[in-house]
Amino acid sequence: MTTLLINIKELLQVRETSISKVSGADMKKLPVLENAYLYIIDDVISSVGLMVDIEIASADKIIDCTNKVVLPTWCDSHTHLVYAGNRAQEFVDRINGLSYEEIANRGGGILNSAKKLQETSEDELFAQSAKRLEEVIQLGTGAIEIKSGYGLTTEAELKMLRVAKRLKETYNFPIKTTFLGAHAIPANYKGNQDGYMDLVINEMLPKVAEQNLAEYVDIFCEKGYFTLEDTERLLKAAQQYNLIPKIHVNQFNAFGGVALGVKYNALSVDHLEELNDDDISALQNSETMPVALPSCSYFLSIPYTPARKLMDAGLPVALATDYNPGSTPSGNMNFVVSTACIKMKMTPEEAINAATINGAYAMGLSETHGSITVGKAANLIITKEIESYNVLPYAFGNNNIEQVLINGKVI
Repeated sequence: MTTLLINIKELLQVRETSISKVSGADMKKLPVLENAYLYIIDDVISSVGLMVDIEIASADKIIDCTNKVVLPTWCDSHTHLVYAGNRAQEFVDRINGLSYEEIANRGGGILNSAKKLQETSEDELFAQSAKRLEEVIQLGTGAIEIKSGYGLTTEAELKMLRVAKRLKETYNFPIKTTFLGAHAIPANYKGNQDGYMDLVINEMLPKVAEQNLAEYVDIFCEKGYFTLEDTERLLKAAQQYNLIPKIHVNQFNAFGGVALGVKYNALSVDHLEELNDDDISALQNSETMPVALPSCSYFLSIPYTPARKLMDAGLPVALATDYNPGSTPSGNMNFVVSTACIKMKMTPEEAINAATINGAYAMGLSETHGSITVGKAANLIITKEIESYNVLPYAFGNNNIEQVLINGKVI
């Protein structure tokens, strides 16, 4: 099967050689070809270039992209897409004045989602999650990470990861899975945090590894949830199973979680709404990707990750949704890109880099996804007719996507 895209107004993120990420001042640079073509053989990009140089005479499918922008699909490196039900009532509670912590103390928050998930069959959980996955694909997401963490029992955590694996197999879609058993302390372990960590490390972790259900390990390193000592204990234990850390840090407090993640070679440290100079210094000497989640900041009315501070220090930034039922009930990466520009003062070029190539890096996919490079997966967004790529973050309430290609096929 061959597919040819012609008359592309702007072809974004064109990289002649595969790069893993972009950092610092380079994030302002977004390679663009104007009046371009892109040729796909089966599921990979075969060639790209200018229309004046095209030598391809025919293809099984030809798509005319006159006045349209083409770019790699979004790479969403932080989601909790597999969950049961919703927490709409807690949304109303917050409007009425209750804080995130107050809701959690009343049995809401993560514990509420865990109860619903434990009571939901695996097939029903798959059906709910599949619907969400289909929706975000239509919104331009072409690779995604999915965490557990709403189970909080051994069987429920394994159930979540099995569903994520089934989604990957069913949809032939790039999904990376992360074990997040240490997301919150279940009610039956209240006052016994060490006991719950024993369960996560000695029972859950070996079974996740034995059944090959996750590539990454995560923990909510935050006051009121898990301590630096808990985090180090888990990351050290995960090393024997070759699970790579991708950890929640600095959402509400900065107290050393970033440096600890770097110490254990975390692929990413995510949230970072609170950040200090020590965190910046730790990241500067690492290969760890800082990941910002602006939709979460928007929904909870908390500070936004200081992306400008990170980039001015020569660091990379990735953007992701944090799609989950409590703090970010949206998997729309277009909104994330817009919010990064509007609220975090990232330029469109920086935001697109952060949501494509750097997002791919943050889940170990930058060799195959995240840029328009010969040999990479043909996962593409074709926009509607727009003036330029600047319209994508500018028109934050509009859906400017006309078609999405996954593995070279229009979805």
